[in-house]
Amino acid sequence: MTPSLDRRGLTYGFAAYFIWGLFPILMAWLEPAGALEIVAWRSVSSLAVCLMIVPFMAGAWPRIVAVARDGRTMLRLTAASLLIAVNWGVMVYAVVTDRVASTSLGYYINPLLTVALGVFFLRERLRPMQLVAIGVAAVAVTVVAVDMGGLPWISLVLATSFGLYSFIKKDVGAKVDALTGLTVETAIQLPLAIGVLIWVHASGTQTLLVRGAEGLGWVHDTLLLTTGTWTAGALLIFAAAARRLPLNISGLLQYIAPTMTFALAVWYFHEPMPSARWAGFALVWVALVLITVDSWRARASAAVTPPGRVTEPV
Repeated sequence: MTPSLDRRGLTYGFAAYFIWGLFPILMAWLEPAGALEIVAWRSVSSLAVCLMIVPFMAGAWPRIVAVARDGRTMLRLTAASLLIAVNWGVMVYAVVTDRVASTSLGYYINPLLTVALGVFFLRERLRPMQLVAIGVAAVAVTVVAVDMGGLPWISLVLATSFGLYSFIKKDVGAKVDALTGLTVETAIQLPLAIGVLIWVHASGTQTLLVRGAEGLGWVHDTLLLTTGTWTAGALLIFAAAARRLPLNISGLLQYIAPTMTFALAVWYFHEPMPSARWAGFALVWVALVLITVDSWRARASAAVTPPGRVTEPV
């Protein structure tokens, strides 16, 4: 990997996570649109963006057709599509109900949950520091739950849905590139999205093309119709970064978005942050430091081949 590719990869990585970190502001700008309307248009416009890009990507259509004919892969992508739709919906709901800090906590917890999923599904063995990190994270969730008077369900649903989504995407990663995956997933979501938009219109809660006391206008309509541009753009930029960056750097960059979201929750949205909640976040940060250090050590150890170890197939 050349230095120029390193710099480009870092730029792409920062850009992708920076866009994701700004999502709460974009969602807030879409008020008074409800979470269902926003998520439905996000799905529709993401598919539209993908379909505009596909003709310019060599071999894109054959890859999409090949995936569509593979029942096993389609089953996995259908599950991934539903999981990411739930993730989007809960995230938007959290923003429009002034719970942005909960989204930050959810995405902070996600790397720790990914480790737990590896244990549950792949029967991976936890290293001591991983076990400590998960224990600290469990204490953090308990502290936040006591402070809130109940489980932080938004954080847990976000972490679980995105963790399972990432797990499935990793499973099909060798067959499905980022553009193909997003195109197929949003196409799967399309019937549901159209149904939601019909229901929103019938219930009288539609905000697109509505004029009146709310003062909605073309800016609102444009933002609502182009939410998919942010989604598709960030994902494709991230895919370009992932091809150029080592996993340890990508692992560190993933904390940019929840850190930005946390800062926005405190200093932009001015959400209340009692001492107990600060303590919960502090414990999560400790857990993330532990899991990151452990990951770096594990990769460094794997890079060193012990004397006498066979390194090629025999």
